[in-house]
Amino acid sequence: MDQTESRRGRALAAVALAQFMVTLDMTIVNVALPSLDADLGFGETQLPWVVNIYALLFGGLLMLGGRAADLFGQRRLLLGGTVLFAFASLTGGLAQAPWQLIVARALQGMGAAMMAPAALAVLTLSQREGRERIRALGVYAAVSAVGGAAGVLSGGLLTQYAGWRWVMLVNVPMAVCVLLLALTSVPGGSLGAPPNRKLDIGGAVLVTGGVGSLVLGLVRTDRHGWGSTTTLLTLGAAVLLLVLFVLWETRGVTDDPLVRIGLLTKRNVAAANLFVLLLCAGQFAAFYFISLYLQDVLRFDAARAGAAFLPLTLTVVVAINLSTRLLPRTGPKLLLVAGGLLAAAGVAWFGALHVDGSFVADLLGPSILTGLGMGISFVPLTGAAVGGLPRHEAGMASAVLNSSRQIGGALGLAALVTAQATYTAHRRAAGDPPLEALTGGFGLGLALSGALLFAAALVALFVLPGRRAAGGPAGEPVARSGAAPSSPGTTTAPAGPRPDRAASPLSESR
Repeated sequence: MDQTESRRGRALAAVALAQFMVTLDMTIVNVALPSLDADLGFGETQLPWVVNIYALLFGGLLMLGGRAADLFGQRRLLLGGTVLFAFASLTGGLAQAPWQLIVARALQGMGAAMMAPAALAVLTLSQREGRERIRALGVYAAVSAVGGAAGVLSGGLLTQYAGWRWVMLVNVPMAVCVLLLALTSVPGGSLGAPPNRKLDIGGAVLVTGGVGSLVLGLVRTDRHGWGSTTTLLTLGAAVLLLVLFVLWETRGVTDDPLVRIGLLTKRNVAAANLFVLLLCAGQFAAFYFISLYLQDVLRFDAARAGAAFLPLTLTVVVAINLSTRLLPRTGPKLLLVAGGLLAAAGVAWFGALHVDGSFVADLLGPSILTGLGMGISFVPLTGAAVGGLPRHEAGMASAVLNSSRQIGGALGLAALVTAQATYTAHRRAAGDPPLEALTGGFGLGLALSGALLFAAALVALFVLPGRRAAGGPAGEPVARSGAAPSSPGTTTAPAGPRPDRAASPLSESR
């Protein structure tokens, strides 16, 4: 292996580990929630924010991070985000009060928003176009899909045998590995960035404030009610801020918009973003409910609760390999419809919970079905949001798709936890035993999660263009001359013959 190939391999390893780390932290705290609640004393409505604040800051700042990567260099953002993520993980692992842990999770989200779009851009720009890049994108899709499920598994084992603090501290050695790999493999500079551009801070403030207000309004409905003045004002503020964001980006207020709204007018881009928003809204909430059901109702310890996700995780890995082989023949649409329907059926099956349930009788079957659907969906999703965009917009495009993923997870969790808590309280008030009421609430939350996944399948069926409309045999567009893929996380090489020996940016001098 020559020096250039070795450098590309290290760059891929850095990207894969960075993506695995930020995806892992979406779910790694789920199984640890009862333990950290008992240790630090969270209130019932505070506890979901340990999960929510990470997804909210990650999703809200991703577009700013993507634009910064385009303008200031992918390497710089990847390294800076990794350092911030490691610092936040260390401080979170040492937290002595609920607010300290929540602040640490917020800083993790900010670091992840810097790392993720930069890593996606590095992946595409560091690998040779053709089979090598497609294989690299398959690795990226695999770690993205497995990270969430592996987070629940590893979170349970760490909580049981090392203590809940290690669900935060485990990131520190991984971050050190990312830094070492990136420093020795990723070139500096920013490829294709126009000169004299500035960050759109105003747009970032508006979109993050709008999404934050929306999540806050949904989370607090269990205390204030949907028709209360507090809820209406909070949700109204969210709508106002998001409308102002769209106007800010489209009316020429800034010369360098955070996101070019025209991206979302393309049918395939809009469909892919809506699909991933609905998919993650259902997925993250489902993992949250199942984790609590295993521990609070079935009385599993943290290790057993984490191990209960092993069949789902392994099925995801198998399904990813299957969809990678099928994608060139079917295109993304068929696989996304099938994956969405299978995942919806599996999560809805989870919803048939009861107090005297068991893992084999009640959870094994839906775990396999859900893992199959989710695994089938992840790889074609990276090939669905495509378009012939200039190279300097690569970070922006990838950030839009990843923002939809993280914001969908935050909104879905906020809304469905509120629905679950409200229904549980209603059942208790009606005289149901506490465990019966709690199980009923989890069942409702999982049923609603399944409905969101079914809606994602409908989006793929009726909104996403077919393989011919998408442009290539696997739904890949015919890129314009000099253009780069819409998203560094997508399989977007031009249709037709492609040289496997195309030059890589990593072969250039620094």
